[in-house]
Amino acid sequence: MATFRFGLIGCGRIAPNHARSIVELENAELKAVCDVIPSKAEQFQRNFGGEAYTDYRKVLERPDIDIVSIATPSGLHAAIGIAAAEAGKHVIVEKPMALSLHDADRLIAACRQNHVYLGVCHQNRYNQVVRKLRDALEAGRFGKLAHGTAAIRWFRSPDYFKQDSWHGTWEQDGGVLMNQSIHNIDLLLWMLGQPASVYGKIATQIQPIEVEDLGLGLIQFQNGAYGMIEASSTIYPKNLEETLSIFGERGTVVLGGTSINQIEVWRFADGQDDEAEVLRSTGETPPNIYGFGHRTLYQRYMNSISSGTAFDIPGEEGRKALEMILAIYHSALAKGPVSFPLLEKAHPLTELMKTYVPASENNPEEVAG
Repeated sequence: MATFRFGLIGCGRIAPNHARSIVELENAELKAVCDVIPSKAEQFQRNFGGEAYTDYRKVLERPDIDIVSIATPSGLHAAIGIAAAEAGKHVIVEKPMALSLHDADRLIAACRQNHVYLGVCHQNRYNQVVRKLRDALEAGRFGKLAHGTAAIRWFRSPDYFKQDSWHGTWEQDGGVLMNQSIHNIDLLLWMLGQPASVYGKIATQIQPIEVEDLGLGLIQFQNGAYGMIEASSTIYPKNLEETLSIFGERGTVVLGGTSINQIEVWRFADGQDDEAEVLRSTGETPPNIYGFGHRTLYQRYMNSISSGTAFDIPGEEGRKALEMILAIYHSALAKGPVSFPLLEKAHPLTELMKTYVPASENNPEEVAG
């Protein structure tokens, strides 16, 4: 297999997971690291190698770079991804791939037109227990699907939002749905299929931020199943759980753990396996909430390029969770259900959320939805 040469753009909180994946894989080389803060780029250079830059355009100019990994603030993902595609680079982009469907579609189109691969980092799809759940679904072990839930009950301190200027803003980030819960929403949609409608509510209850720290969604799927989303960043005093639950007429599975990495319930009517043995023999313990999936994602992405086959999580897949979150925002503001496909593509969050007023002691009724 050919060796792929990478440029990493963005050296913040999530970036070490990307850098480690690249340097640990035999057929990958990290040639450049970039951040607008020189000290961050220089620290990454010392830790992981590559040449340090503060201007991503300089990285894109290098003919020896094949793939660009984008781990910048969320609001910059699409623009940098489009520029990379136009420079002939394959693109791996952190979630969310964009903050509007309009920009997501522009990124997808740019990669298609320039014949480069686009991969979206929903790395939890590669968790061992998530794959086991997906296999059970594809084998029909659940029978008729009834409903599923995706819950993130986490804590983010005020210091988390003060670490930089973009976290907790509509312009560059979005709230707990867009930033923390998008991975779990991606998994729920991957398991239950195409949504028909969603009714959403959002609120800013505790955090000193302009975006939501609580997001709720009730989904009706085209196959008749229902789904529930619960996302909170205010759970005292620390992260409590992240769970994904799927319920059918002949099966029940609950996944949990630090990063959807443990099976908590595994029950099927077909008697193919023993729940106690499944719980004992499966699961992983990652060092943090980001899990182990980045390395597998990178390897499969490079395998796809080498073989000329489709990647597991292209832009069209990454777009689905983004569309759901934007639909919840629209529903919360409209105070009613929203149908799919979501048609209002061009609204940036700053425009969409102009009418959203976070709840406060003075305005307790101002909860969207």
